[in-house]
Amino acid sequence: MQELDWSLDLGMMILFYASAGLAHFLMPKFFLKIIPPYIPMPNLVNGLVGLVEMTLALGLAFSTTRTAAAIGVVCLLLAVFPANVYHLTSGGAGMNIPKWLLWIRLPLQGLLIFWAWQYV
Repeated sequence: MQELDWSLDLGMMILFYASAGLAHFLMPKFFLKIIPPYIPMPNLVNGLVGLVEMTLALGLAFSTTRTAAAIGVVCLLLAVFPANVYHLTSGGAGMNIPKWLLWIRLPLQGLLIFWAWQYV
């Protein structure tokens, strides 16, 4: 069996993406609201993003797949960035979320990309 050599930082990242992926299935209405209307089959997209996040979390857990998973996280963050922009520009997509918080999410994506890149 492969050794799990995690730092606290890596463990937090694994937990973050595993939880985010699971949230797509536990709270689909939230995620469906922020999928831009030009994206076809939003239910399928929501499920796929959740599955990808959980798969990437698992990939981060093992040293042999960690680099590929970290690159996958970066790609995923770039792919979902339009949803964060849509969430901001659509007035919160009907959610009662402060606009300043939606603005913070945009540069936060850059920090998440930087965090993942540490494992490439």
